[in-house]
Amino acid sequence: MSPRCRHCRMHHLFCICDQVPELPPLTTRVEVLMHKREWSKTTATAHLARLVLGDAHCRIHQRGHQDRPVVAEHVLDPARRPLLLFPATGARVLNADLVAEDPRPIALVVPDGSWRQAAKVPKRVEWLKDVQRVVLPDLQTRYRLREENRAGGLATYEAIAYALGAIEGDAVGAAMLRLFDAMVEGTLATRKGLG
Repeated sequence: MSPRCRHCRMHHLFCICDQVPELPPLTTRVEVLMHKREWSKTTATAHLARLVLGDAHCRIHQRGHQDRPVVAEHVLDPARRPLLLFPATGARVLNADLVAEDPRPIALVVPDGSWRQAAKVPKRVEWLKDVQRVVLPDLQTRYRLREENRAGGLATYEAIAYALGAIEGDAVGAAMLRLFDAMVEGTLATRKGLG
């Protein structure tokens, strides 16, 4: 088995760095709240989002450390409109109409981890209680690397791509999803012993 690329985290034979899309200038910043157990998993997709979006538009905050809680000041910016991508009562569908209601650039807060881990974020992170929840329309996952037991469940990268498609334009989402498909295919090829 070939070693992994330190950027895309794929096996070198299936490195997708040369397929990372060049996106138009973005206004949105994605703030991923990643459970500490996800950080080193090769199937964790938030790292790929940071590779595509760059540090200026995607930051990953590790959560689950008792001695180092994620604090609001590191995530929420008063100049940005915070939206929490999480299905909940009162959540609104993330679409162009919702985006147009407020001229501020968006800070999209995305819980990351297993569904069980991610579901705890809105309850355990006190400063998120007043942040508007948003959901994506019902979508089928393209992710075939982990079994998804929840209807409508998406990989973190997928959810970010669809969300940015709604916020920044369809071309952004489509470009990100093409890379996602390449990552999934490369990983499946590795699992079949082709790498």
